[in-house]
Parts: sequence; structure tokens; C-alpha cells
Amino acid sequence: MLRCATVALLATVMLPAFAQQRPFPATALRGELTVTQPPAVMLNNQPARLAPGARIRGENNLLVLSGTIANQPLVVNYTIDSYGLLLDVWVLTPTERAKQPWPRTPSEAATWRFDPNAQTWSR
Repeated sequence: MLRCATVALLATVMLPAFAQQRPFPATALRGELTVTQPPAVMLNNQPARLAPGARIRGENNLLVLSGTIANQPLVVNYTIDSYGLLLDVWVLTPTERAKQPWPRTPSEAATWRFDPNAQTWSR
């Protein structure tokens, strides 16, 4: 009986979390990522590298090991550290991919306006 009550309570608490959108920082750019041989990746058809301690979050927002998504082209939002390495990567859900426009370059992000509450960009 206690186990059923615990499961019901967890489901009630966790369900709203899945329905909410993930908050992306204003520095997040959009691109296509293919993990080749970790930490080496292809980002927008250009060679790139994952930073030490890089975090890749799947569509369910759980951490994903880079080797498990090797050779799969994925639409992602990502941030870059001060050395130019990929630091945070979010594999996008279909709903997140549909949010347009989203900057693909730092120069676009510098000239567009970001609404952190709505998680939208405007040109």
C-alpha cells in the first residue's frame, strides 16, 4: 500500500516537470550535431570538440553519454566555452525544434532579441 502511494505521489510531482519547456540560456545556438569519435564531433558539418565535462542532455533532459549517440545527426541547442569547445548540448524535442527563428551563429544572437520567459527569439 505504501509503495502504491509513493508511486502515485512521485507521478503527481514529476508529471508537471515533463510538461514544462526546458529553459535555454540566451547564449544557446542551434545546429546539427553528429558525434563521430568522442570527444570529436561534427557541428554544422564542421569539425568541433566536446569540452572536458561537457553535458549532453537528451530529449527527456537526462544526461546522455556521447558514445551512445555516435553517428546520429541530431538537431541541438548548444553553448560554447571560452576555448571554443562545446560545453552544454540539448537534443531537441519536435516542439523545441519548431521554435523558429533560433540563432545559428553568435553574430545572429548578438543582433536578435531573446525572451527568456517565452524561450523565443525575434529579429
